[in-house]
Amino acid sequence: MTTLKIGPHLVGTGERPFVVAEMSGNHNGDLDRALAIVDAVAASGAHALKLQTYRPDTITIDVDAPAFRISGGHELWGGQNLYRLYERAHTPYEWHGPIFERARERGLTVFSSPFDATAVELLERLDAPAYKIASSELVDLPLIRLVAATGKPVIISTGMATLAEIDAAVRTARSAGASGIVLLACTAAYPAPPADSNLRRIPVLAEAFGVPVGLSDHTPGIGVPVASVALGACFIEKHITLDRADGGVDSDFSLNPAELSALVVEAERAHAALGGTAIGPTPAEREGLRFRRSLYVTADVRAGDEVTPANVRSIRPAGGLSPVEIDRVLGRHFTADVTRGTPLSWDLI
Repeated sequence: MTTLKIGPHLVGTGERPFVVAEMSGNHNGDLDRALAIVDAVAASGAHALKLQTYRPDTITIDVDAPAFRISGGHELWGGQNLYRLYERAHTPYEWHGPIFERARERGLTVFSSPFDATAVELLERLDAPAYKIASSELVDLPLIRLVAATGKPVIISTGMATLAEIDAAVRTARSAGASGIVLLACTAAYPAPPADSNLRRIPVLAEAFGVPVGLSDHTPGIGVPVASVALGACFIEKHITLDRADGGVDSDFSLNPAELSALVVEAERAHAALGGTAIGPTPAEREGLRFRRSLYVTADVRAGDEVTPANVRSIRPAGGLSPVEIDRVLGRHFTADVTRGTPLSWDLI
């Protein structure tokens, strides 16, 4: 399937890019800020809002052993304990209802990434139209099976995954009843270096699995996701914050509202620019054809005068003989009086 539906939006090959704003932990623990982010996403022109639905104890456990701490060299979260990080970043279950309601009031499609069965149950009660599987959960096939069994579209981020792991996830989602699958190219680094984006994998994933492919992007700015559209990305996910200066667990690699608006506009321009494969004048170039160069009489002449570089030149506009004929006409003679600015034709010489 190359096209599927998420809410009212068609997502797939040939469709306009579907732009999704990821709130993640950028609400900074404040429901009013979360609702303000919803409003900003709606005002930006983005099509959807995405949440992450978990509690700290549904994604990890409260243990402070080395395996449960992020490596000290991590740019944003170095040395932090996973449980404490997720305490800061999670969106409380009781906030989901107000956030979903506000998003729908603002015309946004809203869905989430669940991390366990309790999250799926909550999102089903809220009638989420699709489910996203985060990169680290791609290997959790029971979770994919649970989500796909809802019969809704499943979006799968492929950060860190091998081709075999992606194949297992796709096969699981299909066999469990997902109504459609979108794969997202992703570099699961926060922030991600643009050089690690490897956008050329987008058409490879599309060909290998026969599904729409997009990009979950953690690089700074909008250059990488706009470029991805040229390689076939039809779904773009970026983190959003009100202002990076406000801080927050994801703020460093999040867009502000003005940048999100620019992404929507530029992604659609990139999509429109793809066009077709025909080579030749486009409708927009028709007027320009009138101003191609051709041979014109550039000085008043009398019948019998010789054609010379002083009275015939290649100039704009079109209408006269092709410039390639200049060597064939020089040295001939005019057959009539001709005024300056007349396009040269064979009957004049």
